[in-house]
Amino acid sequence: MSADLTSASQPATPPAASEGGGVIHDIGYRRYDAERHGRPGIVAALTWHSFRAAFGLGRGAKAKIFPVLLFVLMCLPAIVDTVGLAIHPGSQPVVSYDAYIPSLRTVAMLIFVALEAPNLVSADLRTHTLPLYFARPIQRIDYPLAKLIAFVLACLVMIEVPLLLLYIGNVTQQHGPSQVLEQTLQLGPGLLYGGAWALLLASIGLLLASATGKRVFAICAIGIPLFFSYILAHVLSQVGEQAFGPLGPGEPSALASLAGLISPFTLLGGVLRWLQAPRGDQVQAQMIQATVVGHYGWVYGAVFVVVTAAAIGGLFARYRKVGIA
Repeated sequence: MSADLTSASQPATPPAASEGGGVIHDIGYRRYDAERHGRPGIVAALTWHSFRAAFGLGRGAKAKIFPVLLFVLMCLPAIVDTVGLAIHPGSQPVVSYDAYIPSLRTVAMLIFVALEAPNLVSADLRTHTLPLYFARPIQRIDYPLAKLIAFVLACLVMIEVPLLLLYIGNVTQQHGPSQVLEQTLQLGPGLLYGGAWALLLASIGLLLASATGKRVFAICAIGIPLFFSYILAHVLSQVGEQAFGPLGPGEPSALASLAGLISPFTLLGGVLRWLQAPRGDQVQAQMIQATVVGHYGWVYGAVFVVVTAAAIGGLFARYRKVGIA
């Protein structure tokens, strides 16, 4: 009888604990009862989060300073041009859609890509949070794809919004449907050319940024090659212009024509010069700083496709390796 009382007074040991296992306690966290969107929803959420990160949204004021300043700087020529047309009606626009201040666009996008691409990928590498992403029902290709889409969209905002502001300013000063249609037809190639800028720079920037988890190193890995390749391309082009081409004076040499392939920025300028060739000298005269391509315009188009595909493929391959590790 006393033995039964003694055993009854002692609390029963949980089966899991008596077997050396753990015990799961319900501490009151609310369960997720809403609809689960699966893989497409995860990719969409990651894309939106990455797009916001490119402009510092959801973070402190310091993270927004450079994106906002660069965006305002990019829009400034369009605003000035619009104000000039309003003050002097009937005058011709100074800024064109496809040749939108090449030097300004180069500097602004170099800084933007170098500073913001690490914000999208380097932090996850540094904090080792990639296994958490890959534990969800997504494939390894979904992560770099979402980052690439987000950064391309961010670059498009930087490049295309100034063109749209320029278009609105030009259209408001036009008279008649024919002039509005003319401005619209001119805007189309400018938007396509801006899309080429966004795709190439975003893919190269993310590929270089994904090489390291340290933000400072990632910025250097992007900024230094882009800057020095741009300088080297201009130096070689200037040296090549001192030599005559195969047809004599006035014909660019092979060095001057192919030097632009070194840098993504001059590569894009060469693609524009190649596409502008059938449109006449009047349009080409607006591109004072365009890349000299000579008879090698098709080479610029082919190299653009190859470099873009290689950068995107390298980015996907990088995260297949990271995901396995």
